[in-house]
Amino acid sequence: MSINYQNVNLVMSAGFPEQFPEDHLPQIAFSGRSNVGKSSLINALLGRKSLARVSGSPGKTITANFYNIDRQYYLVDLPGYGFAKRPDSEREKWSTLMGAYFDNNPNLRLVVQLIDLKVGPTKDDDQMLSWLYETRTPYIIAATKADKLNVTDRRKNLDRLSKDQMILDGTHVIAFSALKGDGRDEILSIIERKALE
Repeated sequence: MSINYQNVNLVMSAGFPEQFPEDHLPQIAFSGRSNVGKSSLINALLGRKSLARVSGSPGKTITANFYNIDRQYYLVDLPGYGFAKRPDSEREKWSTLMGAYFDNNPNLRLVVQLIDLKVGPTKDDDQMLSWLYETRTPYIIAATKADKLNVTDRRKNLDRLSKDQMILDGTHVIAFSALKGDGRDEILSIIERKALE
């Protein structure tokens, strides 16, 4: 079954759990720290320039954005984490929203976990990976900003990331560059397979 990526629309920016869509479309969620390149990845996957907005103030908006992809699945842009200047009240709101999203969500098929390939996993990334493991949530790693590294460093960092003890053995770890499009087709292929299975 082919997917028409011209037929995409934002149906909900949910700031509260009760705003989550109640239908049974499969969901593919995107998770990562603020400023890791989540909007750039989503726009590249969907062939758009500004469907997912790139924030000038990382971590400012705490909403889960649900994009309906050709009425076949939701792409869910989760709010970024790990932004140091966020006040405690906003961190609590993030935790509440994310807890409600991941808790007992039968429609969630896959999480695309973004990690900056140049920086490597942060403590916040490790916490998220631990949470994905504990909740038995299937995930892949999109190693973003790959174009910022030369070929040697890129290969070395990718190998180190693949062997990271927080990442389950056998997990797909894919180098991605929004600038060059590297990794786009592989990530999209996995997403479609999980969404439509």
